[in-house]
Amino acid sequence: MFAIRSVKIIAPLLGRYPLPLGQPLTGRGKSALAHAAEILEQELAGIKHAGTWKSERVITSKQGARISVEGTRAEVLNFCANNYLGLSSHPEVISAGVAALQKYGAGLSSVRFICGTQDLHKSLERKLAEFHQRDDAILYASCFDANAGIFEVLLSSEDAVLSDELNHASIIDGIRLCKAHKYRYRHLDMRDLESKLQESQKHRLRLIVTDGVFSMDGDVAPLPQICDLAERHGALIFIDECHATGFMGATGRGTDELLGVMDRVHIINSTLGKALGGAAGGYTVGPAPLISLLRQRSRPYLFSNTLPPPVVGSAARALELLMGEGGIQRSVMDRTRRFRSKMAAAGFSVSGAEHPICPVMLGDARLASAMADDLLQRGIYVIGFSYPVVPKGKARIRVQISAAHSDDDIDRCVESFVEVGRKHGVVS
Repeated sequence: MFAIRSVKIIAPLLGRYPLPLGQPLTGRGKSALAHAAEILEQELAGIKHAGTWKSERVITSKQGARISVEGTRAEVLNFCANNYLGLSSHPEVISAGVAALQKYGAGLSSVRFICGTQDLHKSLERKLAEFHQRDDAILYASCFDANAGIFEVLLSSEDAVLSDELNHASIIDGIRLCKAHKYRYRHLDMRDLESKLQESQKHRLRLIVTDGVFSMDGDVAPLPQICDLAERHGALIFIDECHATGFMGATGRGTDELLGVMDRVHIINSTLGKALGGAAGGYTVGPAPLISLLRQRSRPYLFSNTLPPPVVGSAARALELLMGEGGIQRSVMDRTRRFRSKMAAAGFSVSGAEHPICPVMLGDARLASAMADDLLQRGIYVIGFSYPVVPKGKARIRVQISAAHSDDDIDRCVESFVEVGRKHGVVS
């Protein structure tokens, strides 16, 4: 009945206002679209004029220390991936992914609580909880999703969140989604954090939120001092370990292990998409009641498809390799020290300390972009970072060291930086 009545109502309208298929919009619709396009083109032109345009180079090979890039004749040395342990194309990691694909299929076509949980997902969650020495773990499609899903569940309008001003964009976006009172403390400034803790005493729960390692600068959060303040003022601690899991600390468990506070940090979010295989996926580890509540209420978990089995298989094998071979993380730190010392001797300013993220500070966005292009011509793949990824006036080339790099690779990279730096007047 509904269909018949609908046709009777709509048919006369179609006669009066025909809409031929395939015809472009006219009148107000076309004007609105043209107006929007004009605004967007102005925005794009502004980005190009500021020298902050971000081009995407096309890789035509596996991820690794050496890659093939579209438009170049030979392999280039890759110094800008988060492939800290060199496991993205490790034969055993690839084989584990293939085996999971063959046994479990390409994907689940579902979310976890409907029909998207397989035994390999539960197995990886147990391994991650064991690795971080926490009660339980929950997997997400990415750590961006993990950060988007936790604060809204944990914190209400009765609570407060205290966040380092340079925390990752995913943390900032996740905090925006919750109703908690928001306090931002100056980067790594413990006096300011304590002031904010005193100011927020009236709230039910207070959560201190920080990156373990800050991805643009390679600096490490002062976790012992943060723990001291948290315990003094009755606050919880959350750290994002995406740029620490796998290689920071004696056994690669992260900054909390490095700084001796594993039993004092309450919640950790991290990724499978960097050191642990480099594919995709994120997770939260922490107290069992929190993980259970996330399974019930975390929106990115409840409404996103399950992490694909090949990704889970690859990450599980990467984690096994890490837990079984202590030499992997030691090698990346040895390469890091070599690069940093040689760059400093050459006259470059490299931010951060003792971390494979090695930002070569240049200041000017156009200079960073031009030097990155010149380095690619010399077979060194790096990218210039500028606003809005980093603050204005703090453009840099962020070099990232991998366990897959050799000493010769490090030396060649430094030599190329010196050549290009002299060309642009950065070093003498």
